Amino acid sequence: MSYPAEVVAAIASLRGEVCALHAELVRYELVVWTAGNVSARVPGADLMIIKPSGIDYDALTPETMVVTDLYGTPVDGGWGNPELSPSSDTAAHAYVYRHMPEVGGVVHTHSSYATAWAVRGEAIPCVLTMMGDEFGGEIPVGPFALIGDDSIGRGIVETLSGSRSPAVLMQNHGPFTIGTTARAAVKAAVLCEEVARTVHLSRELGSMIPIHGAHIDSLHDRYQNVYGQ
Repeated sequence: MSYPAEVVAAIASLRGEVCALHAELVRYELVVWTAGNVSARVPGADLMIIKPSGIDYDALTPETMVVTDLYGTPVDGGWGNPELSPSSDTAAHAYVYRHMPEVGGVVHTHSSYATAWAVRGEAIPCVLTMMGDEFGGEIPVGPFALIGDDSIGRGIVETLSGSRSPAVLMQNHGPFTIGTTARAAVKAAVLCEEVARTVHLSRELGSMIPIHGAHIDSLHDRYQNVYGQ
């Protein structure tokens, strides 16, 4: 199947970006072995790019990134490696893209502290200004779902619809994060693990001081609309 030149160019660029972002998961110690994945929506086409299944991180290249449609079916547009199977979480990513058009990137990790909260089935309470900034409140828990179909995706969408959080802790599984771009979703994954660790340590020391809802709103608004360049 042929695609417009601008779509082909976007695919080439995003394959390089998605490959590089997987290295960030390793850098921040959010994954082990071949677990975890980053995906990106292809602008101007009903396509996404995601890590291949079961491939070592140090063997990933832009050319190994798999292009699929938004139902997770690999698409052969002449960009090579059509024999590679996409990540086992592809159906979940694809479901998110189909139902959340504002999302441009999805990330899944098994980072230790965030996954520990998911195992408990417990939301991470908003007791840090960093959480107000990035997540706009608590990091919620999504329902238990088996891998293989779009059940995980449905749980992500149901949990995050109406929430300001770009992260959800899927029960007994681990965190999934979303963003307007794949890089934004990776950032959310990094910060999700950081706050999961800090709040866990704080709770071990004793009771935690909550942040008033109005202050959370103020923190979130400033960070999302004023902070940075």
